[in-house]
Amino acid sequence: MFDYGDRTGYEPISDIDRKEFHEQGFLLLRNVLTEDHRAALEAAVDRVYAEEKAKGNTTKDGTLHLLGFLDRDELFGDLLTHPIAFPYMWGLAGWNIYTHHNHLDVTPPALEPEKPYWGWHQDGYRQNSDPETMDPNLPRPMFSLKVAYVLSDLSENGRGATKVIPGSHLWNSLPRPADTTVHNPDPEGTVEITANPGDAFIFDRRQWHSRSTNLSTITRKMLFVGYTYRWIRPLDELHIDKDGEWWANRTPVQRQLCGEGTHTANYWGINWDGYIDDQIPLRKELKERGLLDRNIPWLR
Repeated sequence: MFDYGDRTGYEPISDIDRKEFHEQGFLLLRNVLTEDHRAALEAAVDRVYAEEKAKGNTTKDGTLHLLGFLDRDELFGDLLTHPIAFPYMWGLAGWNIYTHHNHLDVTPPALEPEKPYWGWHQDGYRQNSDPETMDPNLPRPMFSLKVAYVLSDLSENGRGATKVIPGSHLWNSLPRPADTTVHNPDPEGTVEITANPGDAFIFDRRQWHSRSTNLSTITRKMLFVGYTYRWIRPLDELHIDKDGEWWANRTPVQRQLCGEGTHTANYWGINWDGYIDDQIPLRKELKERGLLDRNIPWLR
């Protein structure tokens, strides 16, 4: 439907990008969406937003944070295997993955100055404590990563963009101000991810990050798709109609990415005999394309 040339979604990422991601915890990718694709996605977001607003599901200032949005439009489902972004998902996390968490965000200009708050956090909830060792110098496992598609103009500070601290994905803690009832400066090293419409960024769930207030006249529109290992439980509920057109149009790989599996051991990447299941759709695809690599643990 949209012209991405000969890109298939199965082009290996570069060693330079891999190194930067592992060092910084995030990557800003320019011109990921073609303009016609971006515009179509924005129209779909506007439609969903109008539906949710009519149901009273937005905040007083019109903000919408909608979880599990993928089955609300055909275009959203196709983002699972976007030809430019998807290689970063399997290239950095491997073939035994699915989307456990995805959200559609619409953030209109703030109606009033925001009250003091401290929004810095790592994603993952109990993933930040259950697997942690007593050694503060040993980073927690990544476990998941997200790709964020930018649909509106966030090219200047103050438009509600995500703030990150590059390299902080290797920190298990971040000093918290003693008094959060007053405005506190952002931590040293903070960067606001300014991006153009059609850009995207990916980030390690451990990256310390925070939302920011939209002080502009532009409405921020974003789509976030998170990927994790299939042996981790879903965070969002997907109410997919398995008898409907949306599901019928999904490829085998996209169905895997929506959580489909043939049996419980399949989610762990194996058959009941304990050996790797080569029929898992994404593994099968990568194997047939010669993209498995024993030198990369998650691509073995």
